Amino acid sequence: MTVSTLSDLFDPVACPRLVIKVGSALLVGKDGLVRREWLSSLVEEIATARSNGQQVAVVSSGAIALGAARLGLEKGGRASLADAQAAAAVGQIELSGLWAELLGQNDIAAAQMLVTLDDLEDRRRYLNASATLVHLLECGAVPVVNENDSVATWGIRFGDNDRLGARVAQAALADAIVLLSDVDGLYDRNPKEEGAQLIPLIQKIDSRIRAMADGGSASGMGSGGMTSKIQAAEIATRAGIALAIVNGLHEQPLSCALHSDRASVFAPRRNDAGRKAWLGGRIAIKGTLTVDDGAKAALGKGASLLAAGVTNVDGAFKRGDVVTIASVDGSPIAQGLAEYDADESRKIAGRKGAEQAELLGYTPRAAVVHRDHMVLL
Repeated sequence: MTVSTLSDLFDPVACPRLVIKVGSALLVGKDGLVRREWLSSLVEEIATARSNGQQVAVVSSGAIALGAARLGLEKGGRASLADAQAAAAVGQIELSGLWAELLGQNDIAAAQMLVTLDDLEDRRRYLNASATLVHLLECGAVPVVNENDSVATWGIRFGDNDRLGARVAQAALADAIVLLSDVDGLYDRNPKEEGAQLIPLIQKIDSRIRAMADGGSASGMGSGGMTSKIQAAEIATRAGIALAIVNGLHEQPLSCALHSDRASVFAPRRNDAGRKAWLGGRIAIKGTLTVDDGAKAALGKGASLLAAGVTNVDGAFKRGDVVTIASVDGSPIAQGLAEYDADESRKIAGRKGAEQAELLGYTPRAAVVHRDHMVLL
């Protein structure tokens, strides 16, 4: 059964496993203190969902904001990488303790998981994280996941918990994810503009939908705006996971959204599974291969990418790195694992098999990106 409406998200038959992402601005007030009553109301909703038969995992921001308040750091702890790492180290203890306390009051065991971008980009580590998440859920715990900001660096991190949430939903084999935000959902323009209309259901994410996103975070405390939520929706919906953007400013935000029927739901558009889902959600893209129209058509029919169809190579990737495959207008078509490094790819771009062997000095591989290691976007 596919989740396609807001009510489906809270139906244990349609959605046996749900992920809820909580942003910093909802969990921590501008005074740096936890919005305890609000969080207690959300935990009560999680307890109700579990009693109704749903398994629930949480992706929780807030460590940096809590730690920054405790340490007296400027700009919410985001003035420098060193500040962010120190704030996270202090705040994560308080954050995990808070979730454990409130879930414990409802006789629910909380489990902490801290992950980095590399943990979910590396296939073996991703599978380990997935196995742990699934087993915790099956054991009746509520995993509380956050990025390990005390060791992450600016260049190798998610940077926002929206995309992290989508990747966690994939790893947890979830049916849907709710992003609790400070707006009702996706509007056709900035919601502050007169006449802005909420879009309740999005069946397809295209250039029109992406253009509606506003990259800013309204509170100035978090790191994710609407752009990151659209990116998260692309990751989730390709893997058969519905994603909803829900206003979390109210107490009992899930019930409030359901009763008012105000939210934006991104319906799953296909159901990539296993390796394909993991590959489609990869974020650390190392380069781009531009292809001609003939190669674009062949990829759409399930073919591998051959060197003859490559017109340009950007980046400094190595064999096995993830690359984007784009059309001549720059639109992404697919992403996959490169069979050659960037320099070799440039040598053989646009060349046929016999020419490739001469240029490489060895027998060429079957493809530049093989269809078994590629996912269409």
